[in-house]
Amino acid sequence: MTTPRRYLFRMTVFLIAALAGVGVLFGKLAPAFMANPLLNGLIVGVLFIGVLYVFRQVVMLGPEVAWIETYRTQRPGMSVQAAPRLLAPMAQMIGERQGRLSLSAIAMRSLLDGIAARLDEARDISRYMIGLLIFLGLLGTFWGLLETVRSVAQVIGGLQISGADTVSMFADLKRGLEAPLDGMGTAFSTSLFGLAGSLILGFLDLQASQAANRFFGDLEDWLSSVTRLGGGGPLVEGGDQSVPAYIQALLETTADSLDNLQRTIAQGEASREQANQGVVALSERLTTLTDQMKTEQDLLVQLARNQMELKPVLERLAGDGSGGMDEATRNHIRNLDRYLARMVEESANGRTQAVQEIRSEIRLLARTIAALAEEPGAGPPPGH
Repeated sequence: MTTPRRYLFRMTVFLIAALAGVGVLFGKLAPAFMANPLLNGLIVGVLFIGVLYVFRQVVMLGPEVAWIETYRTQRPGMSVQAAPRLLAPMAQMIGERQGRLSLSAIAMRSLLDGIAARLDEARDISRYMIGLLIFLGLLGTFWGLLETVRSVAQVIGGLQISGADTVSMFADLKRGLEAPLDGMGTAFSTSLFGLAGSLILGFLDLQASQAANRFFGDLEDWLSSVTRLGGGGPLVEGGDQSVPAYIQALLETTADSLDNLQRTIAQGEASREQANQGVVALSERLTTLTDQMKTEQDLLVQLARNQMELKPVLERLAGDGSGGMDEATRNHIRNLDRYLARMVEESANGRTQAVQEIRSEIRLLARTIAALAEEPGAGPPPGH
């Protein structure tokens, strides 16, 4: 989907150009602003708030686009990402759905209508602010005109032509016209600031409207690609021939059941693959145990050979009696006998433990194979 960055770029460039124009004409705009600082300041404040609101509208489209892209690509961040505000109904409906998304035409139209209503509702405030700027400009215009008319009436009513000096009469007329001129300044300055503010805010609102329309169009294209038609049969002149409601409901139920079956088969395949990996690991461990048992057997054979070699020596020593051996030799022989007995006992214990481990591993393998065989819809293992 299209991100709203380029629309933000256009709005920023236009706003910078407008500020540059204000900076160039600041010397002429400052006296016009001071003609009525209260009303002109109100117009500038409304313009500032409107600009911030329009920028906020466009920026808020970014998380919505990111949420849709995350759902379409099924990335892992889907479960932890914050739920969108504009697409809240859509997030509630399809946010945690697994597998391929499929919507009916009625559901798609309902979603699009709700999102379009939310987009229009978000633009109401910006439209109202544009109208408010024009209204404030016209209000200042009529206010200034009323002051001008009242001041002119006071000046005309205060003129005294009979028995007055011409110079003093014109001086009074000049002083009296200052108030009407101030009223005209208020009228034209507020009109200027109001119309200029509405022009700036109108262009920004136009860009925001284009960003919203592009977002809505991309969303409609994506939802159309995952929507299945609710009608069947050949097309006729009045439209497509719809099927009965119960048949459509049966077809939708069948499609959901097929999706569930597909997910179950996929899970069974994953479980079977995991079981195969367990069998391979078990085979490797059995091979290792076999090698260990073979090594222990070789060690026992070597010990038996050594014992057979020592037997004649022991017999000769036993035949000579105790007179030919000192106490140290006899202790050494006793220690050797105990060491050999301990070695034989440890070898027997190790063989027994290895046999028990092999039996437990084989028993676990048999249970795993039995559990796989009892799974619903599970076929024979690969390679059988």
